Amino acid sequence: MKLREPQWRREGEMPDYRFSLANERTFLAWIRTAMAILAGAIAVDQLTPQIAPTPVRIVLCLVLAVIGAFLAIEAYRRWSLQEQAMRQGRELPHAWLLVAMTIVVATAGAVVALLILLVR
Repeated sequence: MKLREPQWRREGEMPDYRFSLANERTFLAWIRTAMAILAGAIAVDQLTPQIAPTPVRIVLCLVLAVIGAFLAIEAYRRWSLQEQAMRQGRELPHAWLLVAMTIVVATAGAVVALLILLVR
């Protein structure tokens, strides 16, 4: 299966390669974060069965897995929007995801910390 280059990659001017590479590094950082959240979901399920009742643990794992999957998809969308803006000489789009991910990760951390305290 051969993937086609998106149409937007053939439009506008090629941005300075340094900016494209920086955008790619940011994309990879988002992918690493998504993978870490997925690993956290697996860890909660497999390594800490005593942390919470099974239904609570399953919900927590599912929520983390869905967030990780969403973040991976959003990483590509964000990368492509940044590339398109650079090619068209437009202002870079606002990164609403930064605030959302801060809230999600902080909430997940608080829930896990609370579960750990309740187990002790």
